Formats: sequence, structure tokens, C-alpha cells
Amino acid sequence: MSGSKGGNDPVILATAGYDHTIRFWQAHTGICYRTVQHPDSQVNALEITPDKQMIAAAGYQHIRMYDLNSDNPNPVVNYDGIQKNVTSVGFHEEGKWMYTGGEDNTVRIWDLRTRSLQCQRIFQANAPVNCVCLHPNQGEIFVGDQNGKIHIWDLKKDSSEHLTPEKDTSIQSISIDPMGTMMSAINNKGTCYIWTLSGGRGTDPVKVHLKKTFEAHSKYGIKCLFSPDSTLLATTSADQTCKIWRTADHTLMTELKENTQRWVWDCAFSGDSQYIITASSDNMARLWSVETGDVKKEYSGHQKAVVCLAFRDEFVQ
Repeated sequence: MSGSKGGNDPVILATAGYDHTIRFWQAHTGICYRTVQHPDSQVNALEITPDKQMIAAAGYQHIRMYDLNSDNPNPVVNYDGIQKNVTSVGFHEEGKWMYTGGEDNTVRIWDLRTRSLQCQRIFQANAPVNCVCLHPNQGEIFVGDQNGKIHIWDLKKDSSEHLTPEKDTSIQSISIDPMGTMMSAINNKGTCYIWTLSGGRGTDPVKVHLKKTFEAHSKYGIKCLFSPDSTLLATTSADQTCKIWRTADHTLMTELKENTQRWVWDCAFSGDSQYIITASSDNMARLWSVETGDVKKEYSGHQKAVVCLAFRDEFVQ
């Protein structure tokens, strides 16, 4: 990890949360080099576009897009007209469209190639949507809701099916590994599920097979995320920890704990899977060594809880 600012720099680290600001950091020094105001609401989720030109901030009833390559403090695109909180945002791998999920019980697809600010497609869930995850095949979207359902929306067929790992819980986070062979989910009880995935090529739909269920945390689970090399799974919780699990045998490798953290809301791996950055309720983000569990850098400047981050440290070809 090296470099300083956005643009051609391979490293972009952004954090946001309840203080209505988005901060951009030099990942290797901990210095904040840009702060963008987000006055309308807290920021619930951040995501960087595949070409690293813009960052999307999901808030209350809107998504704002900011330019990464200028110091323009204002959003360059505004997507409004959504009811309630937008909880999740992500992009098609070639940047053709953006997907969002929210507490209005919907997942929406927004075509980024048109000048229209209206969403093109809507998937209706029957409960508030906490998380949305795009399969690497770019053709199926996995949706976790507050009723404990995981919906699988087939974009080609515009059909869906669902599974319910445990009734009367809330699916907080879903992750699919970059190979498209594993899926993980964590619920509000701290229970983690791992499925093996098969199919998903051509018109063949993804098939889901439950492989493992375990208690990752004894308190509220918040986030799960596979590492880029698919060998690790990170889970975060209200128990002040981020835990790193080996995907080969689902054993605990490292527990990342700072007593001041309170809730650990979000995390992101470095491209080489050697480091992880966490966002937490003590107004901080931290860079950790995955192997040793040591804090390598702290990112201090937010005035309230940091609940989301976006991190990219690879060159765009």
C-alpha cells in the first residue's frame, strides 16, 4: 500500500458515519487529506466505482455520488425519491449499473450509462433490506432482510427464490467469495452460516448448499466478508471484535479487539489479504495485520461513530 490521493493512486480509503462527513485518508500514514460534507443524513454505506472515478454514499432517502479525482465538495450525481434508509450500495463489475437496498423493502438497479436518475428495476422484498451482494457472475443478486430471509434474484430471468437459515432473526450481512464458490451470512444473534455455491454459469442458476453453521459472536452480528484470496472470512459484531476465520476448516485465526471499539460496523481487506481495515463506534477506523492482530495504523478525525468504509488498493487496468 502506497500513495496518497485519489485519481491514479492505487490506494483509496474512505470512511463515513454519523457525523455527516466522508473522510478520505492516506492509508499508509493515517493522514486525512479530504473531508466532504454530507449534511442531509448519516452515511450508511460507501462504495467506490470499479473505475475508481467516483464514490457512492448511501444515506437516508438518497444516494450521492462524489468525484474522487477533484476537490469538488458537492455530489456530482444525486439519486433521490427513495423512502427510508438506503442500507447497501454496490456496482456491476464493469460499472454498467449500480444496485442499492434499503429499509423500504426494495432492491433497486440504476443504469449508470443513461442520464436518467430513475431506477430501472425493482425487487420487492417483504421486509426491510439490510444487505445486498452481487454474485461474481454479475447475474444474480443475494438479498438479506430483517425477517431472516436470503432472497436470490436472478436478473436474467427476473425471478427469485429464497432461503431462511433461522426464523425470527435478521440477516445483517452477506458475502460471496471472489471465486463464486462460497457464500456467508451473519445474523443479529452472531450466528454465521457458510454455504457452498455451484452452477451460476450461462443460464444455469446458482445452487446453494449449507455447509457450516457456527456462533461467530455471542452478541449482535453486523458484517461478514471473504478475503480476496478466499482463504479467510471476517466477521464483526457489537462485542468489540472483528474475527478472522479460516475458510478451509472454519477455525478462528485471529481476534482483532480494542476495548474502546464498542460496535465494529464494517471492514475491508487489502488486495493481498494481509491486512484488514475496520470501522467502529469509537469514531475510529483501524488498519490491522490479519496474521498478528496488531493495529498498524489508526484513522482518527470523525466526531461520531464510523459505520462504513470503502477501500481499494489495486491499480485499475
